[in-house]
Amino acid sequence: MKLGRILRESLEGAVQRLVVVQPEHGRVIDLATAEYQRLLGTGASADAARRLASALYPGSMSAAIAAGPTFLTAVARTVGALEEDSSVLSLGDVKWLAPIDPPVMRDCLAFEQHLRNTLTALAAAMNMAPRIPDVYYEKPIYYKGNPLTLIGHQEEAPWPDYSSRMDYELELGFVIGRPGKDLTPEQAKAHLFGVTIFNDFSARDIQALEMQGLLGPAKGKDFATALGPWITTADELDVHNLTMVARVNGEEWSRGSSSTIMWRVEEIIAYISKAEGVIAGELIGSGTVGRGCGAELGKLLKPGDVVELEVEGIGILRNRMGIPAPAGWMPERRTPTKQ
Repeated sequence: MKLGRILRESLEGAVQRLVVVQPEHGRVIDLATAEYQRLLGTGASADAARRLASALYPGSMSAAIAAGPTFLTAVARTVGALEEDSSVLSLGDVKWLAPIDPPVMRDCLAFEQHLRNTLTALAAAMNMAPRIPDVYYEKPIYYKGNPLTLIGHQEEAPWPDYSSRMDYELELGFVIGRPGKDLTPEQAKAHLFGVTIFNDFSARDIQALEMQGLLGPAKGKDFATALGPWITTADELDVHNLTMVARVNGEEWSRGSSSTIMWRVEEIIAYISKAEGVIAGELIGSGTVGRGCGAELGKLLKPGDVVELEVEGIGILRNRMGIPAPAGWMPERRTPTKQ
């Protein structure tokens, strides 16, 4: 099953709606509207039908997933009773939102080829011998991203004023379906709800500067991450054997496979769950597949470039790069205190 989020106009203004996506039929199904119509057909009053449909299918995908198996069971019932009405929309006519609104967002670095390529390039720029820290082989380490700057399919990617070196990253996004803590990898398999495409837009110049502070990326990453176009539920995918492709202005730049991941998805989820736990709707990026970004290829994005990430079994996530924002305030360097 493919599930997404759209922005739809209503009498109350623009509202967020959960949808089932049927690319083979070129359509999406507005679940709240379809359930409202189904309930009316069972004899429910309009007010009761509206309240029940909204409770079952809120605008938040994370909130819907948190209902547990009830959510997907209800989706199957709603779609099974569908009649051709105002709940059915053309695939090309909807405004997409990021398919998940995660309460927590993390991003790993789980592909060895990407790790090796980027560290080799960095070492060359600094005239040093490349060395991969042992920790990457010991644990599936990650950083925490900004869930408030997610953008959806077809949405323009902002270009922050502090960067002149913009890049894309071809990744998978793993959506957690239920809470758990201190999981084993075997247990963690059941906690994967689905997979989406994850484009970790990166400002390479400021990223290179701030990473010297040993605190991980911040302004180099947190301005925008594209997700979408929708989530494919885990039962429809062999998550460890997906072809991944990136194109810029229609030209293929990157091609890889999730089969090259060095930490299996269940190992990543289990490690993250240690001590702190995972929760429904949480989003975990896989990290970039080998040769899955411009930095590995000696290329950079330009304003107006159209970036398409395609993953087998999911779809195509497309975003156009915006123009650089006007120059704004930046902090002034401080003078170190004399010891």
